[in-house]
Amino acid sequence: MANSYKVELISPEQKETEMRRIYKDALYQKKADIHGTCVKFFTDNKEFKEMWEDNFKPMLDGIRPHCRIFSVSDSTKKLRVLYEPLSKTVIVKNCGYYGWVKSIALALVADFFEDFTSEHRRYSIHGSFVDFGGRGVAIIGPSGSGKTTLTYGLLLGKRANFVTDDWFFVRLMGEDVIVFSSEKNSYIRDDLAHNWPTLAAKLHGAVKDAHGRSVVDVKRIFGEEKVRERSVMQAVVLLTRKKGEPPFRKLSAKEAVAFLKKNDFCNPHQLRRDAKKTKAREKFFSELFSRVPVYLLNTIETPKQSLERIKGIIE
Repeated sequence: MANSYKVELISPEQKETEMRRIYKDALYQKKADIHGTCVKFFTDNKEFKEMWEDNFKPMLDGIRPHCRIFSVSDSTKKLRVLYEPLSKTVIVKNCGYYGWVKSIALALVADFFEDFTSEHRRYSIHGSFVDFGGRGVAIIGPSGSGKTTLTYGLLLGKRANFVTDDWFFVRLMGEDVIVFSSEKNSYIRDDLAHNWPTLAAKLHGAVKDAHGRSVVDVKRIFGEEKVRERSVMQAVVLLTRKKGEPPFRKLSAKEAVAFLKKNDFCNPHQLRRDAKKTKAREKFFSELFSRVPVYLLNTIETPKQSLERIKGIIE
């Protein structure tokens, strides 16, 4: 499902006005531990509350929230995403798609880390990561370029281990890029079995929402021994889908950063897009791509052919 919402930045005073309208004791309240950040979730949607519980690791109740996200409905029925950056509070109104709620929560943590980079030294990437014995490959691409299909195709291999299929955090340590998972379980679509039929049986019985997606226990799909919470980045594969261009080539760090900037950093869920944020993201990716090789994969070939090209990097 493509991103089609606009983030409205609001002042602390506007936030307080909105809070008086929406805050009720009847709201479900849950805290999540997203890479050490306490995100408190408020919602009037029971299905969203249950999916959130399955999706993220719980945070101890006594920990004070770093960020807050509200997902509520009102009589207007109009989808709105309001963000007050100072208190790191997002108010999502009339959203019927849990995928946006969880992505906005991850974007909230990303914004928090970007504002306090000197203190936390953590960065956020909207992409997937597959581990192969302690080192692995990041896959980053615009919506519809085949990221999820290729990620799960790789995970069918015997040496592959699951880290994340949607979003991850990194820390630059010496010459290494340490990768950390973002979610306890994954929110995945049920059509993965179209390209990889062996997944059909593993996804059978998952409770789907109205958009054909489920929060699935990745340990049940791949086995507990094939799920990792951290790894070291060996390479990055950027995805594109353009006829008439080479299927695969290596990029310089400068070319890779230019590709990401042109494609909005392959992340439709950025809460703030301004000159300061763009400069910070460019600086981070420039440093990242100076440490690991970057390749551009044109997914105009079949998924199996594209998969073989990624495996060539690993081997």
